[in-house]
Amino acid sequence: MTQPWVPVRPCGGDNLSPSRYIERRFFRERTKMDAAQLRQMQAPIKERYKTDPKTALITLKAKGSTDSDGIACKVETGRAIALAGLHPATGGSGLELCSGDMLLEALVACAGVTLKSVATAIEVPLKTGNVYAEGDLDFRGTLGVDKETPVGFAEIRLRFEVDTPAPQDKLDLLLKLTERYCVVYQTIKNGPKVSVSMQRM
Repeated sequence: MTQPWVPVRPCGGDNLSPSRYIERRFFRERTKMDAAQLRQMQAPIKERYKTDPKTALITLKAKGSTDSDGIACKVETGRAIALAGLHPATGGSGLELCSGDMLLEALVACAGVTLKSVATAIEVPLKTGNVYAEGDLDFRGTLGVDKETPVGFAEIRLRFEVDTPAPQDKLDLLLKLTERYCVVYQTIKNGPKVSVSMQRM
């Protein structure tokens, strides 16, 4: 069955339908977890990885299709098809998703989940919080206008806002551990080995 493609992300907001509000409340209740529950859930997983390290190595995959008429790529997200296209700064319409934004969104998502996980583990109560990512990109590089201009982000900034009664030393530890264990952050920061290939279909 073909999944529907999503040209733009739905806007957030507080004006939720009753069914959507109930769904969100139900999801929050289901995902609530304290430190003991988190340890109980992850203990057998960690033990398996210690006993058999090979089971901890998992290959994550992503797939895109360039068979659309426009300059775009359909990416399978697991829930829908996301249509990525050119950024307006490179001539795009702005109707498709921007891959640069998607990178920052992946960073925000991973950092947010890691923050919540670490906060739960070290028992830092978070009433609410926000995660922000910004990236500086000089489009002369990707457009080939200036060969001296690097292609890609020159700088990325990740910022957290948290509402918590926890003391500052706990917040310092929370930030340190979130930074240490955030997969996307560490990947961007350290730059893994990357290979590229092409073959005929």
